[in-house]
Amino acid sequence: MKTLTVYRKSIFPADIDRVYRLLKKLKMLQYIAKPYASFTPVDGDSNIRWEKGQRAAFRFRLFCVVPFGVHTIRVISFSKQDIYTHESNTYVPIWNHRIRLRSLPNGRTEYSDEVEIGAGWKTVFVWLWAKCFYSHRQRKWIKYLSIEKS
Repeated sequence: MKTLTVYRKSIFPADIDRVYRLLKKLKMLQYIAKPYASFTPVDGDSNIRWEKGQRAAFRFRLFCVVPFGVHTIRVISFSKQDIYTHESNTYVPIWNHRIRLRSLPNGRTEYSDEVEIGAGWKTVFVWLWAKCFYSHRQRKWIKYLSIEKS
């Protein structure tokens, strides 16, 4: 299956420890995804542990309204510098997501999302949505970190 990749990088106004701590929280994923998407744990357990080898399944809603199947996240690696997951859902069988963090001077962090997407004939449409989604996510991260800093 042909895939396309989305890549987006930003400088976050927070140190790497703070960003990494927040990345571990399901509530942060849910916050930064809105209004493009919502993730509700299938089993109702919101105490997800993001660590190597873990798997979690979510009811996924596009734009927080349109049911878009079950989205599964398998954690391949989860460290302060590199987070890598293999994700998929009913309509998008390949969604491999890598987050990289790099500590910068003055308590800042370089943050990047790289996502390989494969959805058959829908790939280009999903890729276009994902470009908007990851731009939105990083803007929302920056806004959240800026407000919390003051």
